[in-house]
Amino acid sequence: MDADTLKVIVLQKTPGSIARLRGLGVIASIAIAAVAIYALSHALKNVDYGEVCEAVRRTDAGLVGLALLLVAASYGSLTVYDLLALRTIGRTDVPYRIAALASFTSYPIAHGVGAVALVAPVIRYRIYSHHGLGVFDVANISFLTGLTFWLGNLTALGLSLLGEPDAIGLIDHLPPEVNRLLAAALLVGVFAFLVWTWLQPRSIGTRRWPVRLPSGPTVLLQIAIGILDLGAAALAMYVLIPTGMNVEIFRVIAVFIAATLLGFASHTPAGIGVFDAAILIGLGGESREPLIAALLIFRFLYHFLPLVIALGLFGAVEGWRSLRAKRQP
Repeated sequence: MDADTLKVIVLQKTPGSIARLRGLGVIASIAIAAVAIYALSHALKNVDYGEVCEAVRRTDAGLVGLALLLVAASYGSLTVYDLLALRTIGRTDVPYRIAALASFTSYPIAHGVGAVALVAPVIRYRIYSHHGLGVFDVANISFLTGLTFWLGNLTALGLSLLGEPDAIGLIDHLPPEVNRLLAAALLVGVFAFLVWTWLQPRSIGTRRWPVRLPSGPTVLLQIAIGILDLGAAALAMYVLIPTGMNVEIFRVIAVFIAATLLGFASHTPAGIGVFDAAILIGLGGESREPLIAALLIFRFLYHFLPLVIALGLFGAVEGWRSLRAKRQP
């Protein structure tokens, strides 16, 4: 899942305004992380870790396999993010396999490190520069892939809160009526953006760095792909939660999205601590051990395993290119 669009500065700003924005971002990240650590420490009180290990062992292997397939579907949809971005900037010559390589190496590594805004564009540049893309092209791709992510996030969050308005009540401490209004506002905003891009071609940015926005039909496709990505990831978490906990799917989706957004905002590696606190608070009941076990398995499947594969794949590509460069006369 990509949040680097929030860090791509498209509009020209003064150095002072950039410094102020960065300062506010750092303060907000520290505040979110501090609150999450406090909440997580309370959520983990009186937890029987022996029971957590036993719950992990009791988890059905078939459910773990299903969750792994859903994780693969989520990462597979992420590759379409880059493909749509390439087509939007007019680079139809770059094949899907390169878009998939850039996507799958940049997302797990960047989120695993925590510095998404810095790491993801660098990895993308290392992949795309061999196919004639420059710094501005990669920056545009980073913005557009982030746009796809956020359109899907906001749409899925809005739809899930309409179905289960009190799902994140333990996180935002707002009544269901207010959450339903927020959901409606999110969906209206996404719909307005869709209509705005559908009416005529749109672009933002500066004369030096123009950013072409996707057309209306492409925005609609972005929303669908974003929902697929997020929905598959949330379902992977859902299937790992024991049925005895009686957690509804809309609640899982809403809490999962909120936890993901808070994790991104904290800038901690893979949202560690922040994501977990939001999941435990939003979905936990009196018995937290089964939920912690499901969370640990999900973390392994969704974060650790893709990170190891992405590191190996990126290292292999860099090593092969270095070796080929040395062999050339």
